[in-house]
Amino acid sequence: MKVLLNWLLVASLFAASPKAAFADVSGLTPCKDSAVFKKRLDGSVKKLQARLANYTEGTPAYLALEQQIDQTKARFAKYGDKGLLCGADGLPHLIADGRPDHAGEFVIPAFGFLYIAGWIGWAGRSYLQFSKKTDKPNENEIIINVPVALGMMSGAFLWPLAAWKELINGQLLVPGDEVTVSPR
Repeated sequence: MKVLLNWLLVASLFAASPKAAFADVSGLTPCKDSAVFKKRLDGSVKKLQARLANYTEGTPAYLALEQQIDQTKARFAKYGDKGLLCGADGLPHLIADGRPDHAGEFVIPAFGFLYIAGWIGWAGRSYLQFSKKTDKPNENEIIINVPVALGMMSGAFLWPLAAWKELINGQLLVPGDEVTVSPR
């Protein structure tokens, strides 16, 4: 009898336990399913078609507006196809919580930004190190030697490898006693 009651208890717990909710992000729906998103698309296209009525067919302005209508439809379709999520306002929202399915919205562009910023910084650092070794370092900082600067930019393309090499060799960082600290 005890075994039967235990099995009955286990079965009732499984039956009564709440099911997992598969919500993506609170309050956001896929743009392709959002009525407000579709309303925004229809409103944008209507405005452009209303302007289109002011021009005769075949004129450059008419063709430009037709092209703008096609671009608007394509943009909205792309937002819906990419799996972006829209809020109550019908606008796509970026999700920056680290989920792999939303990596294209924030993580990949962030890495691209950091890479380009590092590339520019490494090229500038390389140029300043070059200008210190010339006869007139101040002049080379004011009047940029363009051929040298372009060479530094192309050499800085692989800046993460160069930074790692300098870090390993001990050339990237200076000792703490060489860093200037303001008096307190």
